[in-house]
Amino acid sequence: MLSKFIQGLRFRLLERGWWPVGRLARVTTYFAGLFLLLLLISEAGDVFKIGWLSGLGWWAKFLGYLAAIGVAILAFRWIRRKLMWRLRNRLIVTYVFIGVIPVALLICMGAISAYLLAGQFAIFAGTSDLQGEVQSLSFVNARLAADLAARLREGATGSAMLLRGALGQNKLLQNGEITAWYRGASMLTKTEGQPIPLPATDLGENFDGLALDRGQLVLRSVNTETVGANKLTVIASIPVDNNLLQHVAESLGEVQISSITTTRNSKGKTETFNLNVDDTPPKKDAAKASPGATAPPASQSTPTFGGLHAGTLPPRKGFFDREIAAPSTLTLKDWQTGESHQALLVITTRPSLLYGRLFKAVGEFAGIIVGALEAVAVFFAVIELFAAVTGWRLTRTITRSVAELYSATQRVNRGDLRHRIKVTRQDQLAALEGSFNSMTESLERLLVEQKEAQRVQNELVIAQEVQAQLFPRQVSELEGLEVHGVCRPARTVSGDYYDFLPLGEERMAIAVGDVSGKGISAALLMATINSAVRAYIREYSPVLAVAGGRHGGSVSVMNGHGLSPSAVFYLLNRQLYRSTPLEKYATLFLGAYEARSRLFRFANGGHLPPIILHRDGSLRRLEAGGTVLGLFDELSWKEDEVQLAPGDVFIAYSDGITEPENDFGEFGEDRLLELVRENRTLPLARISEAVTSAVTDWIGGAEQPDDITLVLARAR
Repeated sequence: MLSKFIQGLRFRLLERGWWPVGRLARVTTYFAGLFLLLLLISEAGDVFKIGWLSGLGWWAKFLGYLAAIGVAILAFRWIRRKLMWRLRNRLIVTYVFIGVIPVALLICMGAISAYLLAGQFAIFAGTSDLQGEVQSLSFVNARLAADLAARLREGATGSAMLLRGALGQNKLLQNGEITAWYRGASMLTKTEGQPIPLPATDLGENFDGLALDRGQLVLRSVNTETVGANKLTVIASIPVDNNLLQHVAESLGEVQISSITTTRNSKGKTETFNLNVDDTPPKKDAAKASPGATAPPASQSTPTFGGLHAGTLPPRKGFFDREIAAPSTLTLKDWQTGESHQALLVITTRPSLLYGRLFKAVGEFAGIIVGALEAVAVFFAVIELFAAVTGWRLTRTITRSVAELYSATQRVNRGDLRHRIKVTRQDQLAALEGSFNSMTESLERLLVEQKEAQRVQNELVIAQEVQAQLFPRQVSELEGLEVHGVCRPARTVSGDYYDFLPLGEERMAIAVGDVSGKGISAALLMATINSAVRAYIREYSPVLAVAGGRHGGSVSVMNGHGLSPSAVFYLLNRQLYRSTPLEKYATLFLGAYEARSRLFRFANGGHLPPIILHRDGSLRRLEAGGTVLGLFDELSWKEDEVQLAPGDVFIAYSDGITEPENDFGEFGEDRLLELVRENRTLPLARISEAVTSAVTDWIGGAEQPDDITLVLARAR
């Protein structure tokens, strides 16, 4: 049952085009199935904590990637086949390749390249300016640390004068802060609040860059000098404010720094800074300034720094002088913890500003940009050439195919049906040319076959009408027996046979047969059997001898009552054997019913055993007899008899009832019996209609495989 279900499912998927038929499709389906299986196993391993099962997840991902690649290739093939099949789509693709794609590529790639290049140059210029400020601060701080260390080695204490001298020599530190730490205390400061604390241990003894200290963004430099057994640490800091950013934004436009996180103190307030210039030498018991040589108190929350903004954009100088926004990130160091933070740097500029900055400061870098643009232009030119060649070839293919089809139709119109188009491709136009060739071949052949087909059709119509006369149309039923028969040919004429032969007022013979093969030859043999059965019965007597035929099929006249069923088989078999080819034979069931005694005597010549459905639901198959008729000479057939009761149903059928198949298998004898049981109280014609309709529905849209014959009789 499972195999039949799988076959039915495969058939439906093939019918809809969903079953993988190609090698790549089958491999992709196999990988996808393994991917799902391994994924489920790995998930189960995670749930049940089984390590080696969880490790299968890597293989599942690998197979998933392979399946995705296969699906992508199959999708590309499918799209290409669908897109390039129709003539309209080919024309659209042709014009797109020739005119639209090259222009779109040039415009898009040029705009993208220019925008990205301008943005990167703006970021480069802005960060270079900030880095220049850091380097200047580092130089001044290193010099101050060296001078202060030299004085300490000499025992001097005039550090305040040294600090004022350093401030006078460098304008960069006019708004900045300086703190020198020696022996764990601040010996020299220039701050507006507390001294600048020592850096976190993660920053090391020397640092130059952006720092985040007590909620403020600063440029900071740290230099450490050795004085005897002690260390001198000098920290210089410049706040990053609007004034500093304005210096960076002078030749760029607008500069913004945002999304900076900082820490708050234990009370939840932002820390502040103090400026203090101290000339007093450090004392051994002096209180260490907070935070001293250690880290500040643990932070309690994480506020957001509002950000900085400086500079303005000048008016646009032309249509292409558009606004360019270039984002980047700045790495900041948390002064207390040493952790790294990220700040968002956004420079908004215009191409005119960058152009002036480039040729003012970059120098030879302008030549590199020009060379890169020239390389991109050459690349786009190659794409344009390829698109033009592709479009030209597609257009030429289309126009040549259309011209050949037009020329061929003109020749066919003049009566030249032997003209053929040479097919050299595999696309919709090639299929159209092949269809045209097939059409001309069919027309040429049909002109020859039309008269012959018409003659054969007329003969088949006549044969159908003649055969319809052979089947019983008006049945004279017995008082104690109700009969009905139906035959539906698989083709125009049928090779099945059934007949009801009245043998007086109290008896009736029932014959059911099936001739090997279908069509005209089977119908002719069926007509022969029909005539022979009637002739053999009527030649000897108007009735069958119910008690006759006990001599193994020999012809015997018993008390002048006629022939038994086995005797009829004997004569009919001898006739068929001597008058038909060896491969021709027939199956036949023949029985005689006597209404008064309800005794049914029968013989079966190789036909599907008819069935007696008794009122109590029991079954009896009428199998007594012998082999088929027409294959062997000088055979005999056994006879048997069955006693019927009122309401018993006789069911005889051909293999056209039970053998039709669909996705669920054969119709089968069980379904036939179930239908008869369910409708046994209805008229026999209604039962026949129910059975034949069920068989037709079972076959569905397929061709009827064999003749359908059903004979029913019911004792009263």
